[in-house]
Amino acid sequence: MLKKKLVLIDGNSIAYRAFFALPLLNNDKGIHTNAVYGFTMMLMKILEDEKPTHMLVAFDAGKTTFRHKTFGDYKGGRQKTPPELSEQFPFIRELLDAYGISRYELENYEADDIIGTLSLTAEQNGYEVRVISGDKDLTQLSSEHTTVGITRKGITDIEEYTPNHVNEKYGLIPSQIIDMKGLMGDTSDNIPGVPGVGEKTAIKLLKEFSSLENILQSIDQVTGKKLKEKLEEFKDQALMSKELATIERKAPVIVNLDELEYEGIIREKVVVLFKELGFYSLLDKLGEDAPIDEPEELEDIDYVVPDEITAGIFSDKNYFYVEVLDDNYHYADIIGFSIVNDKGNFYLPTEKALNSDVFKEWATDEESSKVVYDAKRSEVSLRHHDIHLRGVVFDTFIASYIIDPSENIEDLSSIAKHYDVHTIQSDESFYGKGAKRKVPESDELAKHLVRKSLTMSILESELENDLKKNEQADLFKELEMPLSLILADMESTGIKVDIEQLRLMGDGINERLLEIESKVYDLAGETFNINSPKQLGIILFEKLNLPSLKKTKTGYSTSADVLEKLAPDHEIIDQILQYRQLGKLKSTYIEGLLKVVNPKTGNVHTRFNQALTQTGRLSSTDPNLQNIPIRLEEGRKIRQAFIPSEKDWIIFAADYSQIELRVLAHIAGDEKLIQAFKDDLDIHTKTAMEVFHVKKEEVTSNMRRQAKAVNFGIVYGISDYGLSQNLGITRKEAGEFIDRYLNSYPGVKEYMDDSVQVAKQQGFVTTLMQRRRYIPEITSRNFNLRSFAERTAMNTPIQGSAADIIKKAMIDMADALKTHGLKTRLLLQVHDELIFEAPQDELDLLKKLVPDVMENALELKVPLKVDYAFGPTWFDAK
Repeated sequence: MLKKKLVLIDGNSIAYRAFFALPLLNNDKGIHTNAVYGFTMMLMKILEDEKPTHMLVAFDAGKTTFRHKTFGDYKGGRQKTPPELSEQFPFIRELLDAYGISRYELENYEADDIIGTLSLTAEQNGYEVRVISGDKDLTQLSSEHTTVGITRKGITDIEEYTPNHVNEKYGLIPSQIIDMKGLMGDTSDNIPGVPGVGEKTAIKLLKEFSSLENILQSIDQVTGKKLKEKLEEFKDQALMSKELATIERKAPVIVNLDELEYEGIIREKVVVLFKELGFYSLLDKLGEDAPIDEPEELEDIDYVVPDEITAGIFSDKNYFYVEVLDDNYHYADIIGFSIVNDKGNFYLPTEKALNSDVFKEWATDEESSKVVYDAKRSEVSLRHHDIHLRGVVFDTFIASYIIDPSENIEDLSSIAKHYDVHTIQSDESFYGKGAKRKVPESDELAKHLVRKSLTMSILESELENDLKKNEQADLFKELEMPLSLILADMESTGIKVDIEQLRLMGDGINERLLEIESKVYDLAGETFNINSPKQLGIILFEKLNLPSLKKTKTGYSTSADVLEKLAPDHEIIDQILQYRQLGKLKSTYIEGLLKVVNPKTGNVHTRFNQALTQTGRLSSTDPNLQNIPIRLEEGRKIRQAFIPSEKDWIIFAADYSQIELRVLAHIAGDEKLIQAFKDDLDIHTKTAMEVFHVKKEEVTSNMRRQAKAVNFGIVYGISDYGLSQNLGITRKEAGEFIDRYLNSYPGVKEYMDDSVQVAKQQGFVTTLMQRRRYIPEITSRNFNLRSFAERTAMNTPIQGSAADIIKKAMIDMADALKTHGLKTRLLLQVHDELIFEAPQDELDLLKKLVPDVMENALELKVPLKVDYAFGPTWFDAK
């Protein structure tokens, strides 16, 4: 019979460990996710290693416990939990529910007490118990049947405490841990102990006298006058400290062990949560068995496959669906078309349509109205067959995104379900997923596509009504709809890549890697595999005797955070870090770009995600050209490989200067901020003058750096913790800095307060062009969720308005280029920057035209400012 195994996890401790071990991460909705991600990694490892039959995660119920009656300042020195962590606890609880893991908290008690009580009960009932925490106080629970795993640096590095290990480490038995804490205290919990008594002295005393009580009864036998005096003076404090450190093992826990049986993850919930949090790498680990929607029972449907495509099948208004299965539609084949109108339901097989001049003429006819799903995708797919889709009057995909950007739109069925329309099954359930994906027989395929066109005909009026109700019709018609065709044009055009230059860069990086490799070997005194953490660990920590900061089950940790801390200790560390950075640059960007160069065009064709982010910003994928690394010199040089597609042309780049701060000045109406921009002052210097109360000439580079961090931080709703991390200062100093900033710019403070109130009243905030972001958590009783929602309410109108402005500039630029009959092409949008390629003879006009158009995209209370540069490559256009 399988022995029962109970795993007990200290939820607060592991969440804190994960938060501080990983850099701040955000998903596409702006939610911080590093603690949840680290917690998930820990859970996955525990489930794999321990294979528990029973499991529970315990949380602290609040700040006050029964221990505060004994000592009011218990845990009094702890800093307030960073809001970036607080906002993640609801998601950690949601994660546990999705994983089918019990969780529990008990008023007036700590997680330690829950764990202590349940571990004792489990031992008494013959269970094997495993405790996971970052708090060494729990080592007092280790016994013949209970192992306590204490996290060390990193996420999954755990030190196992059995009674033998406690003895090896301290020379004590587990129950003496509380005596040790009584003597030495614990600064993390603000347990005072006996002043002047550290770990070594405490252990020495306990080895001699066995317990704290015996020590205090035998003070005369203790050697050392000062130590005797301290023990006598702080006798009561020592006993109180021991009491505080003692885990309660008979807490009034009402959980029955049988209720903690672990039956496995609830896969559907895990998939939904991972998608929401953006944990796509973890989603892959779930394998191909991730759930798909069960097909709904749908009514049969009639359709016609015309023997010959004639003008008679088209009408004044047509619901037209272009089916391309692969997300990367630049390289995917169209598998069919459907058209629904007042003349009937039509399925057009791919070859029949693409070989029909009548179909091509209709598709390109501006006067023939078409309602589609994802106009950009449809247009790019048809362009591969020299067909330019025109006459699109409505896009169901873009309309749905505008109405509620928080909705996860997987396909047309996602929108249909939202509006309680059940006329179509999801693509995932129809075609299958991953390796199981296949295109069904023509009759099934025809019905599926025709149902899509029919569904669009039902949804159009619903979507139009919501756009009008939300006052978003202009945003839809004047901004997003025309933008979709501009983006399609940019995607189809692509950007030219000098393959030979990329290869030369790869060769150059290879040479640098060999140079660094040789230097590392010289410094190490021998050759070894630098890419092997095990071999590198032996060199660094055994041969060179560098301090080992972290160990894993497989050996020494050589992670980036460990190496960065060791950098001052030895010259070899900098070389190894450079080696790794260059290696990643080569594999991810040099080799990665070479793989995605289109062999037909010689260009790289990224995909712009128009309907993804909640702020309205565009993102770029396959490849991500908005994220070419620029911090490392070799990274910046990668842009040298991006060149004009025609001889004697140049790359022209124009970007908005501090657009989000200018939007903030406009929306907040802060007179000082507005005047600073009107006077064309250096805004960071101006802020430093205001915050530090100094004259312009007295502003130091460090003052300006701090002012810059808070200027941009305010835009993103930065907290005192976030600012302290950016500037390397204490949270208190960062908090004071933010307070001085808000006192200096009262309009900004008023805007921040007002935006929260508006969000509470109406449930959403808007940009200058009426883009909405719904914030239901703004009225949550949960402090952490509410705090995150408040920051979102403050920063979304700024970020979203900046995104709207550059989108408007792209539309205006397309019109201006057409009006002036220019050959110049818009290639890329990189956040606040537009990248063009242009003939040399159009350069003089572009220098005037581009800034003029971009600076007048939207009228604000402050001037928009655009800087431009140009050159033979993207690298030179800086």
